Amino acid sequence: MSDHRFYHSSDTFKQMVRDLLARALERGASDSEAEVHESFGQNVTVRRNEVETIEYNRDKALAVTVYVGHKRGHATSSVFTPQALCDTVDAALSIARFTGSDDCAGLADKENLATEFPDLDLYHPWNLPIEDAIALAKSCEAAAFAVDKRINNSEGASVGVHESQFVYGNSRGFLGGYPTSRHSVGCAVIAGHDDGMQRDDWYTTARASSDLEAAASVGAIAGRRTIRRLDSRQIKTSRAPVLFEAPVAAGLIGHLVAAASGGSLYRKSSFLLDALGKQVFSPIVQISDLPHSKRGLASSAFDDEGVATRSRDIVNDGVLQGYFLGSYSARKLGMQTTGNAGGNHNLVIEKGPLDLAGLMKKMDRGLLVTEVLGQGVNLVTGDYSRGVAGFWIEHGEVAHAVDEITIAGNLKNMFRGITDIGSDVLVRGSKQCPSILIDNMTIAGN
Repeated sequence: MSDHRFYHSSDTFKQMVRDLLARALERGASDSEAEVHESFGQNVTVRRNEVETIEYNRDKALAVTVYVGHKRGHATSSVFTPQALCDTVDAALSIARFTGSDDCAGLADKENLATEFPDLDLYHPWNLPIEDAIALAKSCEAAAFAVDKRINNSEGASVGVHESQFVYGNSRGFLGGYPTSRHSVGCAVIAGHDDGMQRDDWYTTARASSDLEAAASVGAIAGRRTIRRLDSRQIKTSRAPVLFEAPVAAGLIGHLVAAASGGSLYRKSSFLLDALGKQVFSPIVQISDLPHSKRGLASSAFDDEGVATRSRDIVNDGVLQGYFLGSYSARKLGMQTTGNAGGNHNLVIEKGPLDLAGLMKKMDRGLLVTEVLGQGVNLVTGDYSRGVAGFWIEHGEVAHAVDEITIAGNLKNMFRGITDIGSDVLVRGSKQCPSILIDNMTIAGN
């Protein structure tokens, strides 16, 4: 695997980390950890067939954390000279001497550190000339405009290329790192007139450019999604089933992750306190955390502390089987780290037999949500209230678009009220989620 596109070799980064750790111990730290990374990328945006922006970025940074007993200090730098490395370590030590002691602070236990580093196929450079990126973005936007003459404006189509590499190490013998890539194509367009304008978008992202959806397909989907939102209406306040389309259903699973993460739990600010081993979801729900998926957008052999990652069930037959813990939060809770310092890995919701059209037919009458707005989620109580847009469904078919409405409920009831899960799994980030049908929610209209 070549790293010639980076300014620094992985061996250089490893030696920098060794030097940082050695300096910290020499200067009085009882433990230390350090990370060095660099990244670069380009992004091209066109709007109405004209180039709007061409961006190129290259970034590098190092970070060092020191422990003096249970006192912690942290410092960063974007300068890689030997003197800068020494100064950064000294700054972290100076901070540590003035911080309070925390018995839970410290490195991950040595026995939890990764010793095997499988190739997860995460690095796929995309040597895309700017001219080709512009042509790709223009073809994407053109496909959106070609869908319907009512599409009369654009927020732009973009093509992005991003690559990075890092090395992390600590004073308990861990040293590891790898390069990654992430590329994307996206488009957003506008349809209608002043008395009824709508916009929508679509995008694709992947480790390898060959795994991206075709640019023309991305544009066409964005166009179709925009047109179907025209002539939207409000609806009367009622209670009805709510079907979350896959892109927004992933947000529901995001609330699970936030509530089941160590920081929320040890601060007692989660509606999932003491929920381990209890029925949290409908029995049809199965969720797994899979860190070793090839080309996964959240795959890793180890977490942010060097702890070995492993595949595990998070929800089995609706029962919560696992939290998301790093070493610090695990100690605060009197538990063991789950290898999730830095968050979840590839969270996969087991799909069901019906596609979105099949779920609509099964729902018969209710609300299909395609966009959520606002931040109305209380993780302490589980209360949920969001502005949404989507479609009103009658007899299993779209009756009309809706907007300016709010849906409300409580995540505990919503999770247990899941009646069906779709087959339309969307893979875009760390959550691989299909559409989700919930039996009953309050829909506030006019």
